Amino acid sequence: MSGYIAEFFGYSADDSSSNASVTAARQICPFLGSQCTKILSRDRIAAGVCAVRQKTEGSPDVICCPIRIYADDYKMLKTIAFKAFNSDLNLYAGRIAVQKAKADGGAIAVFGHGWGGELRLPQRKGTGSYFVDWVLARLDENGELVEFTAIEVQTIDTTGNYRTARENLLNGRQITSDTVGLNWENVSKRIIPQLIYKGQVLQREDLCKTGLYFVCPQPVYERVLNRLGGKEKIPKFPSQPASIHFVSYDYLTEDKSNGSIRPLGIIEEHCTTVYKVQEAFSSLNLPEGNVYRDAIKFSLYGNEDNTSTKE
Repeated sequence: MSGYIAEFFGYSADDSSSNASVTAARQICPFLGSQCTKILSRDRIAAGVCAVRQKTEGSPDVICCPIRIYADDYKMLKTIAFKAFNSDLNLYAGRIAVQKAKADGGAIAVFGHGWGGELRLPQRKGTGSYFVDWVLARLDENGELVEFTAIEVQTIDTTGNYRTARENLLNGRQITSDTVGLNWENVSKRIIPQLIYKGQVLQREDLCKTGLYFVCPQPVYERVLNRLGGKEKIPKFPSQPASIHFVSYDYLTEDKSNGSIRPLGIIEEHCTTVYKVQEAFSSLNLPEGNVYRDAIKFSLYGNEDNTSTKE
């Protein structure tokens, strides 16, 4: 398997503008405003790879760094907050939101990725985890907690490497292929059980009225839904405490104009329930019976009808 780097330090790989070149040379993440935190472990250098694409013609650019989802000053959080609470309130980090809510007539407290510290949840025995990537909590004009929602973010895991492709982009903005691939199996195998478990935990929360939001790039969104048997296996339901909102958050335009960063936004949303996801996951489309028997016979005898193994 081989592929290309599609976005490098925030800009399209084929962007030859001074903005793209200077940002890459300084190894700055334009979404954090600081050094890129995606490190190549062997070399201890900033990777700078936001998205990749496969070598197959027509393959889409697939976001592989979660920080890319937080472009435009964490616009995604603001978007989900409005969908969950139907209220256009300002977002503040953790405890700061209490006083801001009293001054603003309400606010959203944000927990996750350095915003408001880690929530002190009880330790879980055995497998599984309570933790989600983000918690958005709506406070009223008195600074009192009214409701909250949770967000899980998933991009694509990669296989192989892109060291040579990275070096060529740094030195002359040359686009070359490398051994980088997309680990679809790991994403769908790992994320679906987590969504089911965390969705069930949140369904038991009195103040979580909209369940869990699962935000991912469009190609990941499609793969996960297909792994569940397609949208017909997990029909739409109104938002509720037992909801899982599958949200495709991806590029709003194909325009890769030099010197600009492509904007992201919601492409599609499919809201269902944790019970429908669990049901679909446990009854995935199975092949007809005896596929192993037939494969063994074909390997032993080819197309011959004679299935005897002895003279």
